[in-house]
Amino acid sequence: MTYATPISDGKESIEFDNRFVRELPQDPETANTRRQVLGACYSRVNPTQVSSPKLVAYSREVAALVGFSKAFCESEAFTRVFAGNLLMPGMEPYAACYGGHQFGNWAGQLGDGRAINLGEIVNQHAQRWVLQLKGAGPTPYSRTADGLAVLRSSIREFLCSEAMFHLGVPTTRALSLVLTGEDVERDMFYDGHPKLEPGAVVCRVSPSFTRFGNFEIFASRGEIKVLKQLADYTIRTDFPHLGEPSQKVYVKWFEEICRRTADMILHWMRVGFVHGVMNTDNLSILGLTIDYGPYGWLEDYTPGWTPNTTDAGTKRYCFGNQPQIAQWNLVKLANALYPIIGTAAPLQAAVDFFGHYYQKGFQTMMADKLGLTAFVPGINERLVKELLEILSLVETDMTIFFRRLALLDTQGRQADDMELTAARAVLMDAYYAPEKITNGYWERFNAWLETYILRIKKDNLQPEKRREKMDAVNPKYVLRNYLAQLSIDKAEQGDFSMIRDLQDLFRHPYDEQPDKEKFAEKRPDWARSKPGCSMLSCSS
Repeated sequence: MTYATPISDGKESIEFDNRFVRELPQDPETANTRRQVLGACYSRVNPTQVSSPKLVAYSREVAALVGFSKAFCESEAFTRVFAGNLLMPGMEPYAACYGGHQFGNWAGQLGDGRAINLGEIVNQHAQRWVLQLKGAGPTPYSRTADGLAVLRSSIREFLCSEAMFHLGVPTTRALSLVLTGEDVERDMFYDGHPKLEPGAVVCRVSPSFTRFGNFEIFASRGEIKVLKQLADYTIRTDFPHLGEPSQKVYVKWFEEICRRTADMILHWMRVGFVHGVMNTDNLSILGLTIDYGPYGWLEDYTPGWTPNTTDAGTKRYCFGNQPQIAQWNLVKLANALYPIIGTAAPLQAAVDFFGHYYQKGFQTMMADKLGLTAFVPGINERLVKELLEILSLVETDMTIFFRRLALLDTQGRQADDMELTAARAVLMDAYYAPEKITNGYWERFNAWLETYILRIKKDNLQPEKRREKMDAVNPKYVLRNYLAQLSIDKAEQGDFSMIRDLQDLFRHPYDEQPDKEKFAEKRPDWARSKPGCSMLSCSS
């Protein structure tokens, strides 16, 4: 493997401090062959060389995080490094070993089957950032797969990682998107119709890519010494504020994981994000959104919707199930950590706390979305419950509904018929087929609207302040599935302009951007059944 030196701006150098490979047990086998890896946290492996790498896009914000200059990011060396053709001095590539519960069943060893960690950068602010290539070739954990990724899924991951960050959702980041110049065969819907697609590599960035499954694999094998090594390493590296590892600190650590996971799910529910494949190997120990596969955005408010074709039958990972699945996954993590803690009671207490913490957070989040100054038990519970039921009765765009709710004029003392009629008109854009809505629906909606307006009036909050409060939590723009697909369609024809347009758009998803109103529109009818716009598979 050839080494490259980054072009710096002369102010700072790039420092790699690969603590993961330095402090944790390594797979003694060096051959890159598919196998069960025992007693080791990772295997050394180099990315696969590609023929004609081409930079499609990069995130200037992430580049600044890790200390890369604009000149380096736009250099040939950068493209070759993040296609997998070059290594920078100090990089020590490896793939991590982990297991996981997939769709509720233990799947055994999984691991980084198409992800290769390049190294850990410690930036000028002493922050640790792991650089990871997705789609850079096979590893010992690839099983029967090729370890590659295609352009369509890589665009979706690149765009969504950064969009989620700017939405305020805890997430891994994306530094770069590079075409490999080679075709990859994929059967998009597993229906016996494979085709060749352009290959691509995304560089993902995170303080850590450790998942629940990293701990599950060692507990399942009875490799308790390695389990403890990994837990101690994780606490010292990613949770140093908790103190030196001990029985008491292990419990505090698990409690914090529960809180971070709840916070992440609350953000998903706030913006209408559906992960689509919440297996335990896809949940981050840091409470970050990780592994953007068959995700989707809730456009019409349907709690039972899942974007994942594999999940279409059971809807295990649908929007409305995400809080419960997160708690289920935490139980599996608790089971994995039990051997080093030795008592179940504090683990159970932390899992139970998750439920209480999430419920309280959900109440606060919904009060914010509705522009209320505080959540009032009883009154607000009925208000929120009734609204969510009403939203699911007819096809209602979630993002548009909450955004336009902030525009209601509630200056009068009474919620009279004129005010209700005007309010309903403001919200009409949120409905996909308003002409088909029944009188019975409008009667129920009007009753809710009257209660809501009266509740707002009690807060005595100035309309502009209420709108400002609501607009801060209800985005104007989300990465609607059809927008991502349009950018993919163009990119597959060699036009990458829409990727960059969406990058710019999602730097300010809560702001009014008058010249970009078309990106805030409802899903068009043609997108209801178009592949990539409604349902997706795990294929990439």
